[in-house]
Amino acid sequence: MTRSKKAFVVSAAVAVTALGAAVGVSSLASADPTPTPTPSGTPLAGTPDSTPSATTGHHGPGRGMRGERFTEELASKLGVAQDKVATALEEIREQNQPTSKPDPSQRPDPAERDTALAKALAEKLNVDEAKVKVALDELRSARQAARAAALKERLDAAVKAGTLTQAEADAVQKAVDKGVIHADR
Repeated sequence: MTRSKKAFVVSAAVAVTALGAAVGVSSLASADPTPTPTPSGTPLAGTPDSTPSATTGHHGPGRGMRGERFTEELASKLGVAQDKVATALEEIREQNQPTSKPDPSQRPDPAERDTALAKALAEKLNVDEAKVKVALDELRSARQAARAAALKERLDAAVKAGTLTQAEADAVQKAVDKGVIHADR
């Protein structure tokens, strides 16, 4: 391989890595805000019990615009007043405050978190647990679809602008699809 081809390949690899890092960093700001308590009482990323209060500038469910939208959408799907859903989420958050710093290597099973949240919300709101689970699943699916569309739009724009080749954009999309990088977390 000639020196210029090697330089091109290295440049392309660096560009893909940089885009992957940028997508990963930007995705941290749009972390999945679905609150999910755990039986162990440890907070989970993106849940109300793991996010600082609105006064610090960070937003979680029930706080800030994204949290208000989540609460409003969940309330609508459940047929319950938004303030009752917000109160229930806050109470669940308070009940699941950790007593010690959680071990980041011990992440709870997402299915268990979802089940525990659905059960806790159903009890607090006096709504059928299956209905709560369906509503949470629908909200999560809608957010995931929106994130996937946003990533595709960003990659298409980068290709159009000449920042990435189509092959590089496809490689980034494949890395996201395979879980190598997280564009939606």
